[in-house]
Amino acid sequence: MLSVCIPVYNFDVRGLVSDLKKEIGSNGIDAEIILIDDASDESYKNSHQILQNEVKNFIFLEKNIGRSRIRNLFQKYASGKYLLFLDCDGKITSKNFLKNYTDFIQKHPETDAIYGGRNVSASAPDDEHYLRWKFSVERENLPLDFRLNKPYLSFQTNNFVIKKEVFEKVYFNPAFQKYGYEDLLFAMDLKSEKIKIDHIDNPILNNDLETNSIYLGKVGESVESLAAMLKDKNLAAKLSEVKLVRLYNKLLFKPLFGLFLGDLTLETLKRKLSMRGVNLWYLDLYKLGLLLKNMK
Repeated sequence: MLSVCIPVYNFDVRGLVSDLKKEIGSNGIDAEIILIDDASDESYKNSHQILQNEVKNFIFLEKNIGRSRIRNLFQKYASGKYLLFLDCDGKITSKNFLKNYTDFIQKHPETDAIYGGRNVSASAPDDEHYLRWKFSVERENLPLDFRLNKPYLSFQTNNFVIKKEVFEKVYFNPAFQKYGYEDLLFAMDLKSEKIKIDHIDNPILNNDLETNSIYLGKVGESVESLAAMLKDKNLAAKLSEVKLVRLYNKLLFKPLFGLFLGDLTLETLKRKLSMRGVNLWYLDLYKLGLLLKNMK
């Protein structure tokens, strides 16, 4: 059995659940759907009450526990041999989405973890949502051949399958509740345990692009989380391959360049990143400046 695990937070998942149920029925998939709401606003809780009779379990948490702990919590409720984790803002665009995973598992019964990929709309959005879209297109929506060459660095948590017995041994680090880099840390934990991540072409559509300001707020939160990880020597070693960490480590030997990325420069970069067509090199600089600030 495949347990479809969807953490929910302030997003309407009725369409996603409907699409999953349609395929389970049409393709005869042996699957269950489990939802855990991470203390969403009351309006979302109310609109989701109808789903309690549509899925195997729908658990509503009274207090927000964060991205890592809520994923770990699915172990308690899932009965499938494999767990499929999906972000609540994803949209399924293939009629054989679940079947693609179960077919791969049937052909490769030794598989422990599988990442299917992600997409966004091919059309550029308005200026207010442009930065998140551009980052997705240029940095996240990686083709299969690229992901196969860098299976751990290309892993994301929006759409992946993991064997339950593996997830019981290697789970998300509960020390980090905020947004950011928990996916890469999890991937590197799998790597350290010599657990292979397979990659297939089975993407899910990111259906909720944040505004530039909200996205930059999440960038700040993610870099803060990364800094906390790097202050732990054991975790820092696992994250040494991450691009931002490599840049930071190089700067340790170039302190004068670090002075260039002061608070005033960060504000300048932030304004630059609100412009349509901005080069993502400026985003790299912005993240680097934030990391230098957080590591002081």
